[in-house]
Amino acid sequence: MLQKTNRLTLVEQVALQMESLIESGKWTVGMRIPAEPELMAELNVSRNTLREAIRALIHAGLLKTKQGDGTYVCSSSALGVVLQKRILRSDTLQTLEVRHALEREAAHLAAQRRTSDEAQELLLQLERCEAAAANGDIDRFVTEDIRLHQSIVTSSHNEVLIELYDHIAEASQDSITSMTRYEVDTEFIEIHRQLVEAIVEQDAARAAAAVHRYISQSKAVLVAEGGDQL
Repeated sequence: MLQKTNRLTLVEQVALQMESLIESGKWTVGMRIPAEPELMAELNVSRNTLREAIRALIHAGLLKTKQGDGTYVCSSSALGVVLQKRILRSDTLQTLEVRHALEREAAHLAAQRRTSDEAQELLLQLERCEAAAANGDIDRFVTEDIRLHQSIVTSSHNEVLIELYDHIAEASQDSITSMTRYEVDTEFIEIHRQLVEAIVEQDAARAAAAVHRYISQSKAVLVAEGGDQL
């Protein structure tokens, strides 16, 4: 027998309002949230209600309290927290397979939907990657390579895919960085140029194929370096 639905408690309402501030970007990751008196006045709630809501968001992994300093945003969404916990329990190969699926579809969609401005930005971002590699600046190359892939995903114009990829990339940052350090060679750079050029030329099949090639290369590097020990 169906039960009557319960209305949200005041604590739940406050927590949802604060969560929406985080997910909308008004409260960014790393930001210290306003002090209790300010939040109590703005939300028109008691100190106990506010503290319960904050505790709920801390438990959800969105906020963290630094003793004697304040409460800070530590994740942009509850989804990000869940994915991060799940990825930490997964091996590098599984994470790479997920990236394969997401990046291949993103490249395919980006080739169909990218704007002229996005095409130009992808070419500029590719040049930044190539310049870093040519200068032997591996740290810079890793940073620019991640930005390139995020730009490709953004060009897909699929909001769910963009959000999901952002969280996956954030949660798997260490493994992505480790893999990229091993892969910086002429072939790796050339595949990425083929990927960007395919998107610019709106050749979706060729863009997806380029993703398949560099992910396959990453898998080969992973095996050669001893599996999940990167």
